[in-house]
Amino acid sequence: MKLFTREWGSGERVAVLVHGLFSSSRTWHRFGPELADRGYRVVAVDLAGHGASPRSPWYSLAGLVRNITDSVPLRPELAIGHSLGGLALSRLVRRLQPERAVYIDPAFLGSRLPWWQRAGAPVLFHALLNRGERAIARSNPRWQRDDVRIEATDYAAFDRRFFRRFGDGRAMPLMPPERMSVPSMMMLADRSRLVSSAVADRMRMLGFEVRVVPGAGHTVHRDDFDGFLRALGGWA
Repeated sequence: MKLFTREWGSGERVAVLVHGLFSSSRTWHRFGPELADRGYRVVAVDLAGHGASPRSPWYSLAGLVRNITDSVPLRPELAIGHSLGGLALSRLVRRLQPERAVYIDPAFLGSRLPWWQRAGAPVLFHALLNRGERAIARSNPRWQRDDVRIEATDYAAFDRRFFRRFGDGRAMPLMPPERMSVPSMMMLADRSRLVSSAVADRMRMLGFEVRVVPGAGHTVHRDDFDGFLRALGGWA
């Protein structure tokens, strides 16, 4: 399946960006132009079932990875994934072959998420998606107004059939990578809810650089854009 892609810049260096659950390529509306100013051609995808990309009767992590591979340039200089996009990137990186990979608060929950939380996730997610702009703004007081509007639009565009497979550990295994395929950095929210200290230590042992953005929540690039850019120092 070919995904919708959004691009900024026309440089010779290529950067691939992969967003998280419920979101779209528009989450990078500030970061894409920033990378373009640094000489990159930036290609950001809308994952299947998100944004302007096609819907599917079946969603799985393996399918998301295939879709991305079919839709972006191979061997980019830089690949960045946030949350679910970070999880997808961890499975994609050997096929994509970027020079560097950055994982922003990735969904590396592993086996520590109880089955009953997986089973109840669709109900919680439906409630989340029914929030309007005021509720989104209250939950994310550090976001710019544009980010709030984009999030509300992305919620409305999201294919809720995605939930039929999200709670299935076989279709969406939330496991961290077992090895580092390319030079990699993991950027975490302050007190990340998705990456435990044990997983962070394991990533360090595998060779990942691990950085934390103080005070930032899960959507690091929206909560503290300047802090996000500082944390990328030497990687982008």
